[in-house]
Amino acid sequence: MLIVLATSPRVAPGLLSWPAWQALRSAAAVLAPAGHPLLPALDEAGIGYRVVEGTPEIESPAADGTVVWLPEPGKDPAVPPGARLLHGSADLPGAHLIDLVATMDRLRVECPWDARQTHQTLARHLLEEPYEALEALESGDDRAFCEELGDVLLQVVFHARVAAERTDGYTIDDVADGIVAKLVRRHPHVFADVTVSGADEVHRNWDDIKRAEREEKKERAERAGSSAVADGPPSSLDGVPFGQPALALAAQLQRRAARAGVPDELARLEDDPGSSGPAGPGADIGAELFHLVAKAREAGRDPEMDLRAAARRYRDLVQAWERS
Repeated sequence: MLIVLATSPRVAPGLLSWPAWQALRSAAAVLAPAGHPLLPALDEAGIGYRVVEGTPEIESPAADGTVVWLPEPGKDPAVPPGARLLHGSADLPGAHLIDLVATMDRLRVECPWDARQTHQTLARHLLEEPYEALEALESGDDRAFCEELGDVLLQVVFHARVAAERTDGYTIDDVADGIVAKLVRRHPHVFADVTVSGADEVHRNWDDIKRAEREEKKERAERAGSSAVADGPPSSLDGVPFGQPALALAAQLQRRAARAGVPDELARLEDDPGSSGPAGPGADIGAELFHLVAKAREAGRDPEMDLRAAARRYRDLVQAWERS
C-alpha cells in the first residue's frame, strides 16, 4: 500500500498527527525528496528513509509492505490509483498570514520598487485602499471585496516590515500583540468576569475603558516629561482623527459627544455667537450639514453611507440620461 503523507509548510516540522507518526514508524519504506523539512525530525525519531528525485513510481508496494511518500509541503500532491492520502498536519485559521509576511520580506529585499518605499511614500495607500474596499463592498461583488481586503491587509504588513528595519522599530508581531491586548482589555465580559446585559452595555463599557486608557496614557506621558501632553483634562473627543472626510468626522464627533452626555443643543452651531466660521452668503451651509448629520444619527442612520448611496443613485440617473 502507498500512503501519500501531505504536510503544511506553516506547521513546524515534526508536529504531525498521531496517525502520521504511526504510518511513518510502521512503514516498510519512507521516501522523500532531498531537502524535505521533515527529514531532521525523522533522523531524531530514528526513522529510516530514502531520498528520491521526483514522484516515486511504485507499481506494487504491497509486495514489500506499506510505503510512505513525503511530497513537498504545501503542494497538492498527486495520489496514484490505489494509494491513500494522509494529511499529517493542517493549518490553523490565519496560518496563511505567514505566507504574506514571508512574501513581503522577500519583496522588500529583491524588488527595487518595494525596497525603496517608506512610511511617507506608502501613506496615501492607507487612505485609498480602504475606499476601494468599501466600493467593492457596496457593489455586492464578494470576490472583489475579498481581493480589496487583501490590499488593505498588505498596507499593514508593508508598514510593519518597513518599521522592523529601524533600531527603534516594531514588527508585525508587535502590531498583532498590540491589537490582541487591546481587544482582550476592552472585552472583559469575554476574557474576564464582567457580566453584561447586551450590546448596549458592551458599548458603554468600551467607552469607559477607552476613557480610562486615555487618562492613563496622559499620566504616563506627564511622568515621562513628554512635550506631547495636551493641555487640559482628557476629553471624550480625544483620538478622533480630523483627517477623515468631513461628513464622517461630524458623525463621529456627535456620536462621541452623545455617549459622553453632551447636550444636543451644542450641535446647533448657528446659535454660537463665538463661531469662527467663514462669513458671507452661504456661510451657514456647514451648520446645516452638521444638523443633517445629527438628524441622521437620531434616526439611527449613517450619514456617510446614506450620502454614498444617494451619490450612486445620482450616478445611475445621469448614466441613464446619457444613454437616452
